[in-house]
Amino acid sequence: MNEVMLALGFFVVALLYASVGHGGATGYLALLALVMPTLPHHEAATTALLLNTMVSGVALVQFSRAGAWSFRQAAPFLIASVPAAFLGGWMRITPQLFSMLLMVGLFAAAIRLMLPMGSQPTAPTAMPRAAVCLGVGGIVGWVSGVVGIGGGVFLSPLLILLRWASPRETAGIAACFVWFNSLAGLLARATSGQLAIGVFIVPMLTALAGGLLGASLGAWRWRSLTLNRLLAIVLGVACFKIGLSMF
Repeated sequence: MNEVMLALGFFVVALLYASVGHGGATGYLALLALVMPTLPHHEAATTALLLNTMVSGVALVQFSRAGAWSFRQAAPFLIASVPAAFLGGWMRITPQLFSMLLMVGLFAAAIRLMLPMGSQPTAPTAMPRAAVCLGVGGIVGWVSGVVGIGGGVFLSPLLILLRWASPRETAGIAACFVWFNSLAGLLARATSGQLAIGVFIVPMLTALAGGLLGASLGAWRWRSLTLNRLLAIVLGVACFKIGLSMF
């Protein structure tokens, strides 16, 4: 029964997250906490990172085929984020205050994305200077490594709300960012002896199927406003997951 619930839940989570270029780690961790509460933390985190890599890889391919972004846009963030994510994967920092502040920040971003942009221009401005991208990438990568996710839920709101990229460009950049950071996180766990998978093959296959469908819809069919609001829902799920971890 648990496997069926996970299979259905992973499909929905992967579809939703992949549509905005994310892998879904926060959603998978929330589901695992609800359905398999006795699963060891390191197995849940590794499972989520593996699924994250699969689903964000599918999203990366789809948004690349749609011409929604370029690697040049993602590279400045990746240079600092990948080593920072690896470093964060080694660390075990989970203070309650950190989780609370993180949850508040994600919730605020979700609310802002749900609201109309008003009279502000819809076209994104240019990317910031390389130093800013490196700083943002390093901070987001480190936090992502500590929490055990790919970082798309942190980077995407910044790209959209600061108008560094359009929603479709943001999805492509996020997919690339999440894929590389998830690989770094998996490598960190492998080298520190924490690489253990906690779910069966069927839920993983349904997650892959959901990722394929969601990425295709996000890359080719859904418009910018839809992507903004889907991203807001994704951030809401992330807040829920973080809230679960606090109690």
